[in-house]
Amino acid sequence: YLNFSHTSFVFRGFPELQEHRRLLALFFFFSYLVVLLGNSLLVMVVRRVQRLHSPMYLLICTLCIVDVFVVTAILPNMLLDLLFDWNRISLAGCLIQMFFTHFLSSVESTLLLAMALDRYVAICKPLRYADMVDSSSLLKLLLFTLVRSVSIMATLVGLAGSLWFCSSNTIQHGYCDHMALVSLACGSTQKNLAAGLAVIICFVGVDIPIIFFSYMKILRVVLRATAAGEERLKAFHTCSTHLMVIMCFYLVGSVTFLSHNLNIPITTDINTLMGVMYILIPATVNPIIYGVRTKEIRNGLWRLISLRAKKIPSVKISSSGKTGQNLQGMTH
Repeated sequence: YLNFSHTSFVFRGFPELQEHRRLLALFFFFSYLVVLLGNSLLVMVVRRVQRLHSPMYLLICTLCIVDVFVVTAILPNMLLDLLFDWNRISLAGCLIQMFFTHFLSSVESTLLLAMALDRYVAICKPLRYADMVDSSSLLKLLLFTLVRSVSIMATLVGLAGSLWFCSSNTIQHGYCDHMALVSLACGSTQKNLAAGLAVIICFVGVDIPIIFFSYMKILRVVLRATAAGEERLKAFHTCSTHLMVIMCFYLVGSVTFLSHNLNIPITTDINTLMGVMYILIPATVNPIIYGVRTKEIRNGLWRLISLRAKKIPSVKISSSGKTGQNLQGMTH
């Protein structure tokens, strides 16, 4: 085995649920449709409604696009596995999927951090909002996101790609998760474990405290303010909306990451389900939370629907008018 390393792997994410794989496929398929339709609709509303072209809604729009990409990175392959037993992947394909899955998840973490800071400036420093949050700050955020996420995830994937896999080639997961692949290595994996912990510290350990601090500041300002009850309620509404998304994302994600590093005994089925839900839940609930719970986006959607409804009768009238003119021409 010393001079041999597997170049292809087989996924086995739900060993105890093989009899129900078709039901799982049906659930994931409809979840994927909800993600695609919900996020695409929200992006369309933000893009077409001029008054929504502000930093906060552009961040929401970007979050929706990232959600679609990260779910697309894992769910189509999982569906092919569950429906047709197409569960084999090359090492190169596995590393590519690993990079994009973790890279896009880290981008989502940065976006949630940016949204928290945006609300902090808007509520705690409203007079300075226009100066502090502009196109230049968004460009700097984009550069910071790319540098941080690409450098850390490229290192993570590079370390995983340098390992030798000379025992089992069965990945006990539904997609190419970092620790699920590293656990198959036959040499020392200390560097990989350290890199995994570094990712948790860099994103969960840094982003969550800043987000928490931002919302504590927001709540303190709101409680001290002498503003009307409606404005205070709106501020609480905004905070609770963002906190719901953040809890879904970080809580499940942290348990998934730490279960491998701390050797927490979790069955393969539960671990795989948590790994998928950590990506799928935020992507599914974001359009509902930001679409249904955000008044401005909801009003923008109704405005687009009403404009579309007004256009349809006008087309019918104009077409009937032309028909009438043609008939008159024929009689003459």
